[in-house]
Amino acid sequence: MARLAGVAPSTVSRSLTGTSYVAADTRERIRRAAAELAYAPTERPRRPAAPHAVAALARFPSAWFFAEAVGGVERVLRAGGYQVVLHNVGDPAARADLPGDDWGLAGLIVVASSFTDAERARLLELRVPVTVVGGSWPGMPRVGIDDRAGAATAVRHLIGLGHTEIALLGFDPDDGVGREVTEARTRGYVDALTDAGLEVRPEWMVALGDDAVAGARAVELLLGGARLPTAVFAMSDEMALGALRTLRRAGVDVPGRMSVIGFDDQAVAEYADLTTIAQPAREQGECAAALLLEAVDDTLDGTPDIDLPTRLVVRGTTGPPPR
Repeated sequence: MARLAGVAPSTVSRSLTGTSYVAADTRERIRRAAAELAYAPTERPRRPAAPHAVAALARFPSAWFFAEAVGGVERVLRAGGYQVVLHNVGDPAARADLPGDDWGLAGLIVVASSFTDAERARLLELRVPVTVVGGSWPGMPRVGIDDRAGAATAVRHLIGLGHTEIALLGFDPDDGVGREVTEARTRGYVDALTDAGLEVRPEWMVALGDDAVAGARAVELLLGGARLPTAVFAMSDEMALGALRTLRRAGVDVPGRMSVIGFDDQAVAEYADLTTIAQPAREQGECAAALLLEAVDDTLDGTPDIDLPTRLVVRGTTGPPPR
């Protein structure tokens, strides 16, 4: 074809594939040569994003829990011969562009993220196994913790120290992607207060987000209130650390004037001497990935719903209330 058109073979290739510019008259000579030789290009099959790929759908993938869980997922799947494609569903644009058939996926792992019925229907159209880390998806294998019980344990620790005025630093309730964890930990907070016969005061339930900035802002609001509680339960260690910084800058002694307890037990919690509820984030990811491999191999028995244990880790940020 190149000889007939009087051009180099590379020019023919560039013209037929459209990978770079070829002059119009040259393209026409190549087209006529192709017609004369009855050349019919073979259609290339579409290649998936990665062979044997599994998509991990996670909001805030750089945050501690998500990074730990996805790390566990990747370790197990890589050992099983699969690659992990991370998709940030906390980003609106990425959320609108959920995985499709062209991704060539073998399965999905949903990491502590909620979806609307329409979004779930789109993902189910892929007809691949799905497992869940944290949160829930009815009818799908799940590995997580009992968020409600963990939150109740945190608040009962404060009550056991003698606190009766306990605030909640909560996640943003308008964040639909993580609403199930938010609701469960809020219920645990309310459970513990109610069981102890203590009043649930809405003005002490401040829900702004899930990072240190949100924790700091939430405590600023409490400091500006008519009455300051003697303890706070933060739904994450990040929020608790933000709260600690604001309290210390305001001259509020911790734990002498106010006790603070978090949730997660990140590595930094130990160095901050933060009392917290420890959860095995990486192990949750590993277990969910193992279930997915069984589902891909069609050896998974039933629909497991597994809660790994949490535990109270007492450090220096909690103590008895002031007299």
